[in-house]
Amino acid sequence: MSLLEVDDLTVSYRGPYGGRRAVEGISFALEPGEVVAVVGESGSGKTTTAHALIGLLPSNGTIDRGRILLGGTDIATWSSRRMESVRGARIGLIPQDPSNSLDPVKTVGAQIGEVLRIHRRGDRRTIARRVLDLLARVGLPDPEVRARQYPHELSGGMRQRVLIAIAIALEPELVIADEPTSALDVTVQRRILDLVDDLRAEFGTAVLLVTHDLGVAAGRSDRLVVMRDGGVEEQGGTREVLAAPAAAYTRRLLDDAPALTAREFRTPPDTEPVIVARDLVKEFRVGRRPFRAVDGVSFEVRRGSTHALVGESGSGKTTTARMVARFARPTRGTVTVAGAGADREFRRHVQLVYQDPYGSLDPRQSIAQIVEEPLRNFRLGDGDTRRARVRELVERVALPPDVLGRRPRELSGGQRQRVAIARALAVGPEVVVLDEAVSALDVTVQAQILDLLEELQRDLGLTYLFISHDLAVVRQISHTVSVMKKGRIVEFGTTQQVFTDPRHEYTRELLAAIPEPVR
Repeated sequence: MSLLEVDDLTVSYRGPYGGRRAVEGISFALEPGEVVAVVGESGSGKTTTAHALIGLLPSNGTIDRGRILLGGTDIATWSSRRMESVRGARIGLIPQDPSNSLDPVKTVGAQIGEVLRIHRRGDRRTIARRVLDLLARVGLPDPEVRARQYPHELSGGMRQRVLIAIAIALEPELVIADEPTSALDVTVQRRILDLVDDLRAEFGTAVLLVTHDLGVAAGRSDRLVVMRDGGVEEQGGTREVLAAPAAAYTRRLLDDAPALTAREFRTPPDTEPVIVARDLVKEFRVGRRPFRAVDGVSFEVRRGSTHALVGESGSGKTTTARMVARFARPTRGTVTVAGAGADREFRRHVQLVYQDPYGSLDPRQSIAQIVEEPLRNFRLGDGDTRRARVRELVERVALPPDVLGRRPRELSGGQRQRVAIARALAVGPEVVVLDEAVSALDVTVQAQILDLLEELQRDLGLTYLFISHDLAVVRQISHTVSVMKKGRIVEFGTTQQVFTDPRHEYTRELLAAIPEPVR
């Protein structure tokens, strides 16, 4: 008997204008101790499936038909109250976002202990000891200290470990991991996935891994379930699906996954430097002592090339990028951008594309107004000229003309990022700073944006400063790389040099953390 069997599951959401099917007749099974990865793009239904299994659909979500057999018992029709006996005890959940999944006003220890108290697993002293054991088990140093801390006092990786501790507190038979590493740096991601593997081996726990990252799924699962538009496109053993995908959609996902696709390295152009950074230092006042976020950083970026700054969160790469874009002033050192003058003229010469396509666009404006705004600010052209320029830019980034009258909320994440790029190009810059500009996107949309950036660079001669923690993406798009750690550059070279002959131990650690294609 399978531990979990999903049979013809169909889920819909009610809305003000009627219902919408999110999952349509899907079936799959999960055996004890097995890892099954459910993969697909945003909107494929994978997270809805995960939430339906554990009875956590939102109030407007309903299971229309189908069975969810847990150890042979159908729990699909169980009430929320009855499902409380299953959650935590038999099925644990590791949610996606460690920043929003923990109560900010409760200590870490109290939140882990709450699971044990709800299920009456011992008295106060027993629970307190178990909390410390769990914190130690998930690899957090100084469990006694961590138990007394609040979520905001922990890093993202530490918070995710706390969520794992909560998920395994009652040693459930099944853990559902819903995009458990999507918000984490590559090395932290590897440690978290290694931890889940260790716990699975120790307790015999089965894992349902929900992810849009084909590299993670390929390296960590026994079987794949590929979802698209609410249905199962194909499923099978991970090695078999990777070796010979039956569905065209699966082949496209694999082709678009940077970690699974080896492209030729890009050769740097033999041109003059456009960006020159020399001995950059940036300090912030934290209490009585200054905190040095960037410490003596120097690099050059050649015209028409892409230079990547890579490193984990806190390495100083975004602060460096903000100094290049003049959104932050160096404490010491200099940045020069060829051809750029005073601040107002500088804004025409250097533009910035942010990470979050959801937060960087004004929700009150139409797409036409968003793209036109820089032209109005710089008083470039009359109304007809600006409108023609907006239409040209929208076409340039491969968006249909009908988006012009829509609002950002009506567009997908990939479409919003295309709008952000169109806006950045409006005033004809020579340099574009891209701060994690593709990290929030699904793999297929990410591939489309990367191809667009290469095309724009080729056609317009753009120079990019590309900020990323994802080395698989950096390998694909950059000509040269600076690897940053704790505010310093520890390695610099062409992308080929850095990836094929890394000299610094930290660079080797980052490269080793790129997901392996197969287990």
